[in-house]
Amino acid sequence: MSFKDILVIVDTSKSCAARLDVAVQLAQDHGAHLTGLFVRTVPHVPQFVMSQLGPEVADVQKRYAKEAAATARKTFDTKTKTSGVNVEWREDSGLLIDQCLLHAKYADLVVAGQHDGGDDTSAEGQAELLDHLVLEAGRPVLLVPYAGHFKTIGKRILVAWNGTREAARALNDALPILKKADNVHVIAVNPRGGHGRDGHGDVPSADIALHLARHGVKADAEAIESQGMGAGEALLSRAMDENVDLIVMGAYGRSRLRELVLGGATRHMLRHMTVPVLMSH
Repeated sequence: MSFKDILVIVDTSKSCAARLDVAVQLAQDHGAHLTGLFVRTVPHVPQFVMSQLGPEVADVQKRYAKEAAATARKTFDTKTKTSGVNVEWREDSGLLIDQCLLHAKYADLVVAGQHDGGDDTSAEGQAELLDHLVLEAGRPVLLVPYAGHFKTIGKRILVAWNGTREAARALNDALPILKKADNVHVIAVNPRGGHGRDGHGDVPSADIALHLARHGVKADAEAIESQGMGAGEALLSRAMDENVDLIVMGAYGRSRLRELVLGGATRHMLRHMTVPVLMSH
């Protein structure tokens, strides 16, 4: 497998430029075609409001959507024009989540941005977009934090390993990046022993490091105790210590509803990520 078709979700947020930098880097590294997608969304206005305010509301909405699309296109063109990457621009109209899921199915990798609750340019559906992409697109999703700029991507990688189906899927999806990395560190947080379905074997992370070695990926394996921290917090702490530029992890090993209520590594990472994170479900 290789990344030959990368889709990046483009919007008018302040963080979009950094997201495009990451997407361009990946496209250059993998010789991939890069598609920028902007979705023209129209906020829902109740019919009784429309009947009182008249067609002027619809006209204003259309004009705003057109201006936003032009702004997003300009940012995309600026970031890609000297990249040497084969690029394509797409605009679609409709519900943000539905359109992003539709286009994601025709890419090897989706690059999207972490939701910034303080950004007043967010479109309807933006807060829930990442959840739906990770759970429903059937593709790996690279999430880029809304804060920071990332000069490298995939040189020093932390792989979160817990022996689950989701972790195995994420690791396999990330192989094209792992093979190009300078350093790969596999970490199991609070691993359970044994050889059951989600067991780690006699030496946690050793089996998956051996599997990576057979793919030409030299990886260090380690098991750590979180010392009272949640798994997501422990991973971000280690990522800072190791100066990694990418985290690879499975998403929603527990149900999304359970994580919404009780918390979990996926929810923590979505809210507090400090480096790009490649997630698969």
